[in-house]
Amino acid sequence: MHWSEEIAEQIIQKNPDKPEYVCAAGVSPSGSVHIGNFRDIATSLFVVKALEKKGKKARLLISWDEFDRCRKIPANVQAVVGDTYDKYIGCSYVDIPDPWGCHENYAKHFEDEFLRGIAPFGIKLDCRYQAEMYRSGKYRDNLIKALKNRGEIFEILDSFKTKDMTKSEEERLAQHDADKADYYPVSIFCPECRTDFTKITSINEDCTEAQFTCRCGHSGSFNFLENFDCKLGWKIDWAMRWMYEGVDFEPGGKDHSAPTGSYNNSKVIAKKIYDHEAPIYQGYEFIGIKGVAGKMSSSSGLNMTPETLLKLYQPEIILWLYSKTEPVKAFDFCFDDGILRQYFEFDKMYSEYISGQASEYNAAVMYNCVIEGRTLETVPMGLLVQLGSIVDFNVSMLETVFEKIGTPYKHEQFADRLDRAKFWLEKCAPEQVNRLRATRNFEVWNALDENEKKAIALLHDYIAAGGYTLDELNAELYAIPKAVYPELVESPKELKAVQGKFFKNVYKLLIDKEQGPRLYLFLYAIDSDKFVGLLDFSHGKTDDEIATEQAAADAEAAALKAAEKTYGEPDPVEPIKEEKVTLDDFAKFDLRVCKIVKCQEIRKSHSCYKLTLFDGIGERVIVSSIKHDYTPDELIGKKIIVIANLEPARITGVTSNGMLLAASNNACGCKVVFVDDAVPEGTSIH
Repeated sequence: MHWSEEIAEQIIQKNPDKPEYVCAAGVSPSGSVHIGNFRDIATSLFVVKALEKKGKKARLLISWDEFDRCRKIPANVQAVVGDTYDKYIGCSYVDIPDPWGCHENYAKHFEDEFLRGIAPFGIKLDCRYQAEMYRSGKYRDNLIKALKNRGEIFEILDSFKTKDMTKSEEERLAQHDADKADYYPVSIFCPECRTDFTKITSINEDCTEAQFTCRCGHSGSFNFLENFDCKLGWKIDWAMRWMYEGVDFEPGGKDHSAPTGSYNNSKVIAKKIYDHEAPIYQGYEFIGIKGVAGKMSSSSGLNMTPETLLKLYQPEIILWLYSKTEPVKAFDFCFDDGILRQYFEFDKMYSEYISGQASEYNAAVMYNCVIEGRTLETVPMGLLVQLGSIVDFNVSMLETVFEKIGTPYKHEQFADRLDRAKFWLEKCAPEQVNRLRATRNFEVWNALDENEKKAIALLHDYIAAGGYTLDELNAELYAIPKAVYPELVESPKELKAVQGKFFKNVYKLLIDKEQGPRLYLFLYAIDSDKFVGLLDFSHGKTDDEIATEQAAADAEAAALKAAEKTYGEPDPVEPIKEEKVTLDDFAKFDLRVCKIVKCQEIRKSHSCYKLTLFDGIGERVIVSSIKHDYTPDELIGKKIIVIANLEPARITGVTSNGMLLAASNNACGCKVVFVDDAVPEGTSIH
């Protein structure tokens, strides 16, 4: 039984007579909604399909958490607005302007981006927009109920917290009582600055009106019966919405699934405060990206959205990866060769499903992947990649190639995969692009021995004569080494070695690589007139070849020269400063190891980078004038030494919290002091 069907069985057993089941998922438009968050939707989607398969009515409820407070500005937004959006931290996402100006607010921009991105999946969503739900007053009574029960809610939340054992029992009790007295399960958005940097100072007996102050200096009264510009804390909000929407199932990431995580907190709140049984829950592992560096999240700048992945994967294959992998297990989206293996495995399982030969479990996996209105053709992705680059992805030529090798696929059959094959090859694996050389490779030819040259000459003559079939060409490629090395015919191991070397020589002469597409397919598919001349060394270099080689050499020399940095004589060595520094003076400097997490250019600055560092405790930003000496790729991930307690300074519009250590000399330019990667972040320099 598929994992989604097992969950569906649990849902039905818990509430067998419910007329419609609700499977929920939550999405925060804090930035571009990444493919990891899509697991929330896919997990609930498959449970909905499993319930429907069992004859039950079910719907997929999506909660847009657009009323959440903004905690940080994502990298892709910063690239557009710089630091100007820092003032919106603490505001709800619907109260922030769209950085691109194309939507009514920040939240709508990313909601529309995501909904547009998942349209090809054909998923039916019942959307709830939380800003509208709160501000319309729909949650008013439930919010006031939480305020009236704030003491009990505090005790529930506190019971899941790890106690500070460094304090005495008396100190812990005093702190507990103080925290409880100051606790309110709701945040008020300030009417002046629109942020939630507010503090409730008192509340009336029936919990309908509170006094509050804000960090901006504003203070006032807030009537919960009339003013709805406020929001429950996450764990209370989640429990309240389960009750309000009648949710039967909802998944969550492993961070919510820990024993002290959000689900277990909210589960108790739902029962004790709202008298509602929490829905069946399924935790899930996060998604990995193989072949691309960086953590996948909406705030990291690595916008791995469904729309991005659809440039590489057909929607059915994305669903297949989620469906075939149990939620508690991780899997990777592959930007390396693994994607070709994934296409191959999908095609195999899909063919078994269509032919009725799939196992019960695999049939259930594929059931979740079929998209209404789409017809799937399993033209091998590997072939599209291998042959597509040779013919520059020309459609008519590809059709001809497929016809020649006995697989007469037409454009309408491979159109859905062709652009994806091209995108992967050119953007993710450019080293695998196969291009025929423009001229003969005399450097390789001259390095061959006489027998190796003889083998190439025999292949040239065979290709030039033409009139062969695909099978005949394949047989000839293995026969040529036998003809050149007849003494090895009785030594299979040695013969195999020279055959392999022959294949490598052909590849190097044709595409400057030691391997490539299956050689017999490659040579048969491509018009022989395009490559046979590259195997003919019966005459010397032509004027065109000499000119082409010279132009290539000149271009390479120019590129190397442009990349060179010219330095002068070393600066004079300055004398040691006379003023003595004591150990106490030195101890005032907090020198610590930091890791460079991000490196961003600063608008209107010709020399400075904005570096985001991890200092062992948290993130900090410094500004450094090393732009002319390093590229971002040379810095990201490196460990450096930073003066962490230097007084903050405003540099090129960015607040810099520290300064890195570097050496500058006319003989070498500016050289940052890098630290061995084995040294942990936060380590002090003594």
